[in-house]
Amino acid sequence: MSLRHQLSNGLTVLSTNASHAGQLEELQELVFPNLSEAERFRAAHYCKHIELFPEGQFVVVDGDRVVGMTTTLLLPFDPSHPDHTFEEVIEGGWLTSHDPAAKWMYGADVGTHPEYRRRGIARSLYAARHDTVRRLGLRGQVTVGMLNGYGAVADRMTIDQYFEEVRAGERVDPTISAQLRVGFELGPLVKNYLSDPTCGNAGAMIVLPAEKDVPFE
Repeated sequence: MSLRHQLSNGLTVLSTNASHAGQLEELQELVFPNLSEAERFRAAHYCKHIELFPEGQFVVVDGDRVVGMTTTLLLPFDPSHPDHTFEEVIEGGWLTSHDPAAKWMYGADVGTHPEYRRRGIARSLYAARHDTVRRLGLRGQVTVGMLNGYGAVADRMTIDQYFEEVRAGERVDPTISAQLRVGFELGPLVKNYLSDPTCGNAGAMIVLPAEKDVPFE
């Protein structure tokens, strides 16, 4: 079942299709410029994601231009045992760890074109994901959010200190704090999750249970 949801700002949330793959490759490079090449999705990867789990891939478009995207898969994940790596999840970018019988939707990424930020695109993508969670009877969404504000203060504190300040509400992180406003619940710090110095190679486990409401706007 494909999704098409018109937002009040004129943008549209759609189920991803193969025609979006080239733009998605370009968009990921803009959104995650410091990600290692081994952890980067290319057009062929996006086509494979659609083949494996079409219900879990979404884009936001402005006309024909892709300005937002998210990639997901199903995993038999235990949020109480968070230690894992991005590389283990994506398996070379192909997402062949996807388990159709699993009950957790794992968010591999979510991103917004820099020119379109602060327009509610990420929220609309989380809402599209949540629509699939409920329709498939899943337990919820789980992912590791990037602590993208850490790079600006990395010379003054450790990633552990930064995370604890975010957890305590003493510091606003541009990614994690926004995800918490959507309804995600903050779990533990996951170190050595991926290769991106912007976030100290770490992220925060976050969970969004199926019973929570996530409106598109």
